[in-house]
Amino acid sequence: MIGISKLYMGTVEPSDALRYGRKSGKLPSHLLQFSEDKKPVIVWNCTKACNLRCVHCYAHADGSPAENELSFDEGRGLIDDLAAFGSPVILFSGGEPLCRKDMPELAEYAVSKGMRAVLSTNGTLIDDRMALRLKKIGLSYVGVSLDGLRDINDKFRGVEGAFDKAINGIRACQRAGIKVGLRYTITKHNLPDLSGIFDLVEKENIPRVCFYHLVYTGRGKDIIEADLTHEASRKVVDEIITRTEDMHKRGLEKEILTVDNHSDGPYLYLRLLREGKTERAAKVMELLKMNGGNSTGNGFGCVSWDGTVYPDQFWRHHPVGNIREKPFSQIWSNPGELLGQLRDKPAHVTGRCVDCRFLDVCGGNLRARGESVDGDPWGVDPACYLSNAEIRPVDGDRN
Repeated sequence: MIGISKLYMGTVEPSDALRYGRKSGKLPSHLLQFSEDKKPVIVWNCTKACNLRCVHCYAHADGSPAENELSFDEGRGLIDDLAAFGSPVILFSGGEPLCRKDMPELAEYAVSKGMRAVLSTNGTLIDDRMALRLKKIGLSYVGVSLDGLRDINDKFRGVEGAFDKAINGIRACQRAGIKVGLRYTITKHNLPDLSGIFDLVEKENIPRVCFYHLVYTGRGKDIIEADLTHEASRKVVDEIITRTEDMHKRGLEKEILTVDNHSDGPYLYLRLLREGKTERAAKVMELLKMNGGNSTGNGFGCVSWDGTVYPDQFWRHHPVGNIREKPFSQIWSNPGELLGQLRDKPAHVTGRCVDCRFLDVCGGNLRARGESVDGDPWGVDPACYLSNAEIRPVDGDRN
């Protein structure tokens, strides 16, 4: 996760994280990515059920819950363990988490245990009544997925009217006083709507947007051809940076992030150098090193609807345990071969990653995407768009 507004616009400084000792339990939510102890943020895919049919769904969600989903009591047990372990955030996802009727009660329980509870939703099931319920629970944030404006989004989501229902859900959250933002996965097919999404953010006064790079897992593997070229990726990141800067100059200090491609961090750093902003570039590099790049299997983990634990939500073919057999905290604290390797990525990456001068701030990028191309979990992420010249160590390198 690369905070464009944090890094480029300077809304976060290295001293901000240092002030809290870089400890997960003390850092405000907007600084968690800079924690030193990397207590894992957990995505809980609490149900497989979903009322939409998104073409890029990593979980192959469908209209019905799985037969073996964790019960309410098992969910509370998971939360008890995560809270005691020190996990700072539990992100309720799916499927569509609101298809699970007891999801609000589980989120409320997580908050009562001192965790930050976040909802990742398509927004279509949120009306004023649900929004008020979520506000009362004490949710930290609601992220609503939109993958374009009306026509393109509904095509992506597989259901006509999904866009309008999602917008209504966003407005209901705003009326209830819940912080709400957008989640937008960029592909060739919805790229023409990128500018319109920024316009929508201004029109609806949405404070936060996460722009996701496509991951080739689940149904996302079926649309791999829809991913951007390297040249297009660079142009998109430039446009996101430029639009973010424009809004901030006009007093619209939105939080803008890119997700699932850690090339974005070095690219932003190199742009600052090209623009002659060397002092800001040095601070950005310090923050990127604190972040450490991809945190799969270390500062980030996933629990599925059946209790299976994965290194992240995309690596659903790499189970590392099941909470029905052993608590998450024990699975995470006694890593097997894969988790151990993920926590020592420089020793295992291959290809041009080995000598990349940005390896310590990228972390080998997204392993699931690297594996999807040639079956090698340590293969080079094909979405890395930095040139060989850009990643080559140079004399007097500022980082």
